[in-house]
Amino acid sequence: MKRKGILGLLMCLIAVLSWGGMFPIMEPALKIMDPFYFTLFRYGSVAIIFAVLLFFIEGPKAFNPEGHFKKLWLLGTSAFAGFSFLVFLGQKIAGPSGSIIASVMMAIQPLLGVLVAWVWRKQKPTKFSLLSMIVAIVGVFMVVTKGHLSILLSGNNTFLATILILLGALCWVIYTSGVPDFSGWSILRYTALTTIYGMISVSVIIAAATMLGWLKMPTMHAIQGVSGALVYMVLLAGVVAVFAWNFGNKIVGPINGILFMNLVPVTSFVITVIGGYHISAFELVGCLLVIISLIANNLYNRYKSNKKQVEAD
Repeated sequence: MKRKGILGLLMCLIAVLSWGGMFPIMEPALKIMDPFYFTLFRYGSVAIIFAVLLFFIEGPKAFNPEGHFKKLWLLGTSAFAGFSFLVFLGQKIAGPSGSIIASVMMAIQPLLGVLVAWVWRKQKPTKFSLLSMIVAIVGVFMVVTKGHLSILLSGNNTFLATILILLGALCWVIYTSGVPDFSGWSILRYTALTTIYGMISVSVIIAAATMLGWLKMPTMHAIQGVSGALVYMVLLAGVVAVFAWNFGNKIVGPINGILFMNLVPVTSFVITVIGGYHISAFELVGCLLVIISLIANNLYNRYKSNKKQVEAD
């Protein structure tokens, strides 16, 4: 394998390992600070870092939305308000198993992307892709219930938490699906502007919720308590992971890169087990079903793509 290809695979690996670690790391942080203010501090810092990078790399002109302000704002709001608010709120509600559920939901994002492409770009999925999604849903169901259907209807709000995390994952899929509409832009420019505009929504929502008494400003003690998690989420799961993912996928291609999403739940599983969480057989089998469905769908799409290319030649 060429050195460039190895570099691309390494970048994808760095990204997914960083994302896989963020859910176990967020578990204790969510006991100290609500996910809304945490998002404000996290992505507020990320927005500043991206803005500085964009300014020095591409210059002041790169901040011009060129008539795309509304689309950039909607996409940024979907990612940095919708994803963070919903996923981490769901993780907090779910309790100790929240990090496992959230990481598994991240793994099914490529399959959610099939649905988004169907609705947004009218790209009808294949029967195999639909079958893969059904298998993945079964896997998620096993992870959530741990073999006990009563969990969904019990008072621990597991069902609500799962729905919130699923909607949050869908928000991120919508965000990444908007990238092709800005093919003439650099990844840095798209990421920086959507982050900045998304933070406008995050700030307005949090300010309104605080004024209405729904949220309380965190104390300095709370901020200090989550400082380690903030550093990780800003630098590794934020700036480094995003750049590594986009850079790696540009080299190895999305078909190869997306397979690395399987490592997100695996990483979370390992870290969570080390932290003392006991994983049930149902959770393990459910995670494997999600991974298998994603790999199978990827290999099938790869086969169909190669077949069309051969026929075209």
